[in-house]
Amino acid sequence: MNKNICFILFFFLFFFSMMNFIFMIYFIMNNLVIFFEWELISFNSLSIIMSILFDWMSLLFMMFVLMISSVVIYYSKSYMSSELNLFRFIILVLLFVLSMLLLIISPNIISILLGWDGLGLVSYCLVIYYQNVNSYNAGMLTALSNRIGDVLILMVISWMLNYGSWNYIFYLNFMKNDLIMGFISVMIIMAAMTKSAQIPFSSWLPAAMAAPTPVSALVHSSTLVTAGVYLLIRFNLLILNTFFIKILLLLSMLTMFMAGVSANYEFDLKKIIALSTLSQLGLMMSILSMGFSDLAFFHLLTHAMFKALLFMCAGVIIHMMCNIQDIRYMGGISVYLPLTCLCLNISNMSLCGIPFLAGFYSKDLILEMVSFSNLNLFVFFFYYISTGLTMYYTIRLLMYTMIGDFNLLSVYNLYDEDYIMLNSMFMLLFMSLISGSFLSWMIFYCPYMIYLPLNLKMMVIYVSFIGGLLGGLISNMSIYGVNKLMMSYNLSNFLCLMWFMPSLSTYGVSYYFLSFGQNLMKNIDLGWSELYSGLGIVIIMKKYSVFYNIFQMNNLKIYLFSFIIWMMIIMYMLFLFG
Repeated sequence: MNKNICFILFFFLFFFSMMNFIFMIYFIMNNLVIFFEWELISFNSLSIIMSILFDWMSLLFMMFVLMISSVVIYYSKSYMSSELNLFRFIILVLLFVLSMLLLIISPNIISILLGWDGLGLVSYCLVIYYQNVNSYNAGMLTALSNRIGDVLILMVISWMLNYGSWNYIFYLNFMKNDLIMGFISVMIIMAAMTKSAQIPFSSWLPAAMAAPTPVSALVHSSTLVTAGVYLLIRFNLLILNTFFIKILLLLSMLTMFMAGVSANYEFDLKKIIALSTLSQLGLMMSILSMGFSDLAFFHLLTHAMFKALLFMCAGVIIHMMCNIQDIRYMGGISVYLPLTCLCLNISNMSLCGIPFLAGFYSKDLILEMVSFSNLNLFVFFFYYISTGLTMYYTIRLLMYTMIGDFNLLSVYNLYDEDYIMLNSMFMLLFMSLISGSFLSWMIFYCPYMIYLPLNLKMMVIYVSFIGGLLGGLISNMSIYGVNKLMMSYNLSNFLCLMWFMPSLSTYGVSYYFLSFGQNLMKNIDLGWSELYSGLGIVIIMKKYSVFYNIFQMNNLKIYLFSFIIWMMIIMYMLFLFG
């Protein structure tokens, strides 16, 4: 039954995905937007209304989410075959998809909160799915980072009380320069930064790789992490001319750069792919903060396809490697897993922006718009260096996994005949090849035609070539050699550990509170309050009882001496007051 349910759900979700695709074509051809208001409760003057927005954007995103989730559930049939609670896993994935769809079709901030909170909760349940200490820590970091975003959305709901309705979609144009709308825009940007893991909330995304690989393919590559970007695309009109959007541009560029550098120091296969996701999220956020929301949405969709495929390939490799994720143990696997490596290479090339694959259409367009815009050299530098770094860590990954000798065991059994996994990967492979071109023809009403000088036009190819060359050269160097090249071990440590962000967002937040609590307990609970309450009274009583015990030891000398003292005191009192 458990095996069949994956197949049934695959067809069910895939059918819905195709339905969304057909509707989206119809909507985009006729320039339609449908706004539903569904009255749930009507009691006297009170009415609770659920509003739903269907336009080409929500339908297209739903099509992609449903397609990836259908493929991931089909993939899980094989990947999670030894799992006893497969049914529970499938239900968690479906709950996640439901939360995501609710978020996508909501023009109302309350229903967005429901979807947003659902994403955070189900994500936590999926991250701690393999029940061990690492999963628990990663799950808590994920849940608590996302709670910040949830609280900010709650604050937006309370700020929007003044407007008479929570359908934000009506107020974006109307109240653009309003002070309260300014507060709301800052909170929305910060909420999106938590969900899309921008600096300073970046540490949860690599930690969330403790989840099973199908979850990483669906949740932490294509859907959950892009929810923040999608929210900002919806609120695009409101946030465009605020000061905070410039700060977002800076932070997202730093995220892009930081993730690119850290991925070159990482040896965990899934974490490398997670850091590349972080880098692409930085790219989406930064182009969004420059005002090109359609380009951000375009990159969001193409990225979803090849990144889900990349995670699936990683899952197959991890299975074959006896659940070892360290790329140093791999090598030469292209001989034994040709079809998996084909998918891995094409998705990697798409990530790098190799011409005419999915990533090229969106990434090249974004970089040309950056060259075309009137921003400073700092922005230009960060964009192109980060693009070079993408090529750098991709070539490094390729060198470690596919070139050279197999480093794990002398006796091994690698086979590429798991047809359930391969079929699901080939569906996404097809989309990774064609989604860029068909989306660029479909969602832009008029094509972007950008005229630039030859060197600027070729700049993407220049930086990619240099990045690839460096990646190949440095993969052959020892760790000692790389540190020597960096001139400092401490600098390598800083770059390797995501600029110390995981430590800062765990110990950095909790250390002072915990040490304050420890001092409080040591000095107050176990110190002064103990002295003046329980233990103090016991000590005093003990001392006095010892003192009085001497009087009660029927000793004649003490008795007569005390009698004389009492008589002297009485005579003194009589003399004084008599």
